[in-house]
Amino acid sequence: MRGIFIIVLMSAVVILSGCSKQKKKEDKKAYKTLTITTGSVLLKSEYSAKFTGKEIVEVRPQVSGTITRKCINEGDKVRKGQPLFIIDQVPYDAALKQAEANVKMSEAKLATAKLSLESTEGLQSNQIIGDYQVKMSRNNYLEAEAALAQARAQLVNARNNLSYTVVKSPLDGTAGMIPYHVGALVNSSIAEPLVTVSDDKEIYAYFSVTESQAMDILEQYGTMEKYMAQAPEVELKLNNGKMYSYKGRINAVSGIVDEETGAVTMRAVFPNEGRLLRNGGNGTVVLPTKLDSCVVIPQTATYELQDRVFVYKVVDGVTASTPVEVYRLNNGTEYVVQQGLKPGDVIIAEGAGLLKDGIEVKNRK
Repeated sequence: MRGIFIIVLMSAVVILSGCSKQKKKEDKKAYKTLTITTGSVLLKSEYSAKFTGKEIVEVRPQVSGTITRKCINEGDKVRKGQPLFIIDQVPYDAALKQAEANVKMSEAKLATAKLSLESTEGLQSNQIIGDYQVKMSRNNYLEAEAALAQARAQLVNARNNLSYTVVKSPLDGTAGMIPYHVGALVNSSIAEPLVTVSDDKEIYAYFSVTESQAMDILEQYGTMEKYMAQAPEVELKLNNGKMYSYKGRINAVSGIVDEETGAVTMRAVFPNEGRLLRNGGNGTVVLPTKLDSCVVIPQTATYELQDRVFVYKVVDGVTASTPVEVYRLNNGTEYVVQQGLKPGDVIIAEGAGLLKDGIEVKNRK
């Protein structure tokens, strides 16, 4: 029995000794480390955006009447000055002819009044008639002159009204939906426009950033004008998840903060040669932020505790938990550290959430 006890005791000692060696071996496990340096980084943040054409015009008639012809279809490409609709021209053509006749009649009356005035002035010079008759003739001449001016103004108005029966496109662009059909009675006060024409050679993407983000931009660039001149180009993610082929630029920043949302509106402009982007559409503007001389670390080197971010620095060969302050933006895989680390510091690069203080680090590669 004593021999058996000794054998068991020796086995236990061997097992405990093995566990101790195993634990010591684990404590000296090699960890991937990172030596802190500084450099530049380009961070990207995404913002929902609403698309509008560069110019959008609601086309409305300037005269009333029934539509006799539609010259375009919905979605057509139109050119500036191209006819879009024809409004019944018959009454306006008649009004023009009447105005032309009134001008001729007024011209004849003026000529007669001039002859009368010249005659009375001749008779007055021969002392045949007095001043009264001359003044009456002069007044009649002035009245005929004014009537001719009025008739000519009415002629211009009649010509304009006839020209307005041909509703033309005010710009190059794309026609929207057309809510009216041939035979519909329209006028200048209709609730819906005849059609909306959008100049979509370039598309504006409107989006909003927080007030704090706008302040960060001001601190970095000094003024919004310098930001728009120097900022990197922006990208656009379409609603199908694909990136738009062309990059854009920020060309406008609101000068006020929305009282309800606390946001600042920005506008990016994108080329739209292929007409892929449409007025009224939506997408996501990808806004880059470039930071120079900063400390960048992988997110795998951090862990969070009570809304704070920590890393494990290697100090005298062992791990030491260290809080860090990170920049509000990140690219999903890295953090920009603003405080807590400096060049030359060594940190554990992976698996920070599984570590603890005091672990001996064998390999710093």
